[in-house]
Order: sequence, then structure tokens, then C-alpha cells
Amino acid sequence: MRLSEKKIKTAYFCSRCGAQHAKWQGQCRECAAWNSLVEERVPTRARSLPRNVTATTTSIPDIVQESDTGYHSGIGEFDRVLGGQLLCGMTVLLGGEPGIGKSTLLLQVAEAYSRQSVKVLYVTGEESLPQIKRRAKRLGVFGEKIDVINETSLETILAVIENGRSGIVLVDSIQTVSSGQFDSPPGTVAQVREAANALISLSKAQGFALFLVGHVTKEGLVAGPKVLEHMVDTVVYFEGDTSHLYRILRATKNRFGSVAEIGLFEMNSSGLTEVTNASSLFLSDTTAAGTVVAGLCEGDRALMIDVQALVTSANYGTPQRVASGIDNKKLALLLAILEKRCDYPMAANDVFVSVAGGLRLSEPALDLPALVAIVSSLVNKPVDRRVLVVGEVGLSGEVRGVTNIDRRAGEAAKLGFTTMVLPQSNAAQVVGREIRLVGVNDIQSALDVVF
Repeated sequence: MRLSEKKIKTAYFCSRCGAQHAKWQGQCRECAAWNSLVEERVPTRARSLPRNVTATTTSIPDIVQESDTGYHSGIGEFDRVLGGQLLCGMTVLLGGEPGIGKSTLLLQVAEAYSRQSVKVLYVTGEESLPQIKRRAKRLGVFGEKIDVINETSLETILAVIENGRSGIVLVDSIQTVSSGQFDSPPGTVAQVREAANALISLSKAQGFALFLVGHVTKEGLVAGPKVLEHMVDTVVYFEGDTSHLYRILRATKNRFGSVAEIGLFEMNSSGLTEVTNASSLFLSDTTAAGTVVAGLCEGDRALMIDVQALVTSANYGTPQRVASGIDNKKLALLLAILEKRCDYPMAANDVFVSVAGGLRLSEPALDLPALVAIVSSLVNKPVDRRVLVVGEVGLSGEVRGVTNIDRRAGEAAKLGFTTMVLPQSNAAQVVGREIRLVGVNDIQSALDVVF
């Protein structure tokens, strides 16, 4: 049988985690996802196994450390999320929903780096060059040191990168890049894995920084194999609601910095602009019942935000529990604690809780402000706008301490808050702040202070 007549070898890959299966089955055995297996061709490569291979080892003190000097874009919110700077050879995966502003952010970042005398290569597979030109004109991007290419062939992109010697390469997006050694269309598991692996390997070898834009699934995760997130150094998500003006840049993985930092941007007609005073963005002047100011901490940044609640009589047998910005199960847990420990009739009421500004938060310090806002709406008594509430709530109704309490108190005093309701265990940790501190041990004590 001739080589051309040999049967093409195929396998089934999970579109969510990238696991390989010999035959099709309804559920992936690795990530338990249903109906996620797709058939793809397995590339055959002639590999000769070397014999008598020897490798040398190096002790940690003898390892030659690379220079810590990297690139600063000058966009403070962006640099903060990356860990302060973009290191040479660093690979960043940027994910976000369609239309959120990923391409806009990348083009503005490319302009910022080019102004620092860094040569940038912008590879686009989704937009034509005239479209890039039109968007650059709208954003005020001159792009004198930005080379742009519209290409989806992996082999061509690699050749351009090797010949160009750019300091930073941006690929928008990795799902559009395909290799000629696969018969499958772009965006499949094999294509995304091969393209990302080749680009990341070249980035490490030549020392240029690499940005990869990734599409997201309906669950909000980067599409393609899960191994893609393990291959890169940093995974960043661009979050927000397209109906709101502001966007949040959040890192979920960072080998060179903290994942607790966030960057805040505001979307306008001229592109994205930094938000320096974040608390003023999430605070309103409303004095209606059901609104409470909470003090949160995202990395080194303290944020004062509005937590709003609406409690109404249930029209159906099962009351509704709707949460925006916090987990629905968390809301149900807080309502159970409130009814059990403080005897408020929550089982007969619909409860709606929202974090102002479209933020999605999971910090424990949001527990007590949410409960105070719910009770405020239930009894129809407004909370003084100069009162800040902070605290985690336990199952027995106790108020537990939170971290970075001094930083929260400092931001509150700067914004003119006069009183801060906080856990009793945190009261002694705040020193030298011009704000009245009221320590509480349980929910009922907090409610008595606020009302």
C-alpha cells in the first residue's frame, strides 16, 4: 500500500478541556462536559528517538537570572494588572465577551508601548487593514512604530515574526489562526493548541512579549482547550456590561504579579480612558431605603460601592431570589441567616440585590452591607450616606473580621465618611484615621447601630 493510500488517523478532542479520546462518547472523561467531543485529524510527524541522550543540571544559585527590566505602557490601570510591567518573553492571554472592547484596548496599548520606543507587530485575523486604520483614526492612534498584518496562516505569521524582530506581538485572535498541517477549520481544539504552542515557543526563544486574544464561551471562559490557559504566563479577562460605560480588567493567573489587582476603564467615543477615582464611579447620591455603602478591597485598591436591595411581598408561592453582582446561592444563604438569627420574615418576600455599576464580586466583606441593605428595604428606613459598612457574616450570625481594614478606613475618611461599622476584631487595627469606628460582634448589633 502506498503512503498516500494510508488511512488518515483521527481522534476525538474535547472542545472544552482539550482531552484526547480514541472514540466518540457523550461525556468527556476529563472535565465531564457533555457533547463536547469533536473529531479531528491527528498530524503524523516523523520522529527519530535519539539514543544515549545526556542532559546537564544546574543548581539554583548557578542559574543566570534574566533582566527584570520590561516594558511600561504608561497606562497605569493596565500595568497594574500585569504586575507593574510587561517582561520580555512574557505571554498574556486576553479574554472577554464579543464587543466588550478587547481590540480597542489592544490597539491603544500598542500605541502606548510604541511611544516608549518599542516596535510592535499587530496581527489581526478578524479585521481588514482599512478597518484597523479607521479604528486607529477614531482612537487617535498614530501607530508610527506599529506594523499591522492581516493574516490567519500560522506558518506565515511565524515567518513574519522571525523576520521582523518586534519587541511586542499582538495576535487578535488566536481562534482565527490555523496551521496547514491540520484539515480542521480554525478555532478547533487542535488548531488553537498548535497555534498557541508555536507562538509561545517562538516568544520564549526570541524574547518578545506576546498577547493572544481569546474568544469566550457562554460560561465566560476562554474558548478552546483548557491547556491554553496553562501555557501562557498571564490570563486576563476584560469584563463589563456593554450597556455600561466602564470596563474592568482582571487577572485570574499571573506568574509575575498578583491576581488581586483590577484595572478600571471607561468606554467613550474616543476609546478607553483610565478611571483614577474609582469610588466616585460606583457611588450615587440616592438616600432611598435599601442602599448601603460597602468598603471593598481589590488588591491594593480600596473601593467604596453602593449595594442596593429591594424587598417586596411575594406574589407566588415560591419567593424570588435575584442577585446581580453576587452569587445567588450566597444571597440565599444570607437570607436564611437573617431569618434564623434576627427573626425577619424573609420567606414571604421577594428579594432583589444588586451591586451598583455591574461589578461581579465575591469578597466576604460584602456580607454585612448586603444584609443591612435588605433590612433597610424591608423596614423602609434609609441608611445615612455617611455610614460605611464592612464585615463577613458567619452561619451563627456573628460578624467576622476582614483583611486590609486600615486601607478601607483610609479611603472612607478621604471620601468624607463619618462612621464606619466594622467587625469588633478589626476595630483595633485602624489607627490614626479621621473616622468614627463602631465595632460589632453580630448582625443585630450592626442593625441597631445603623438604624
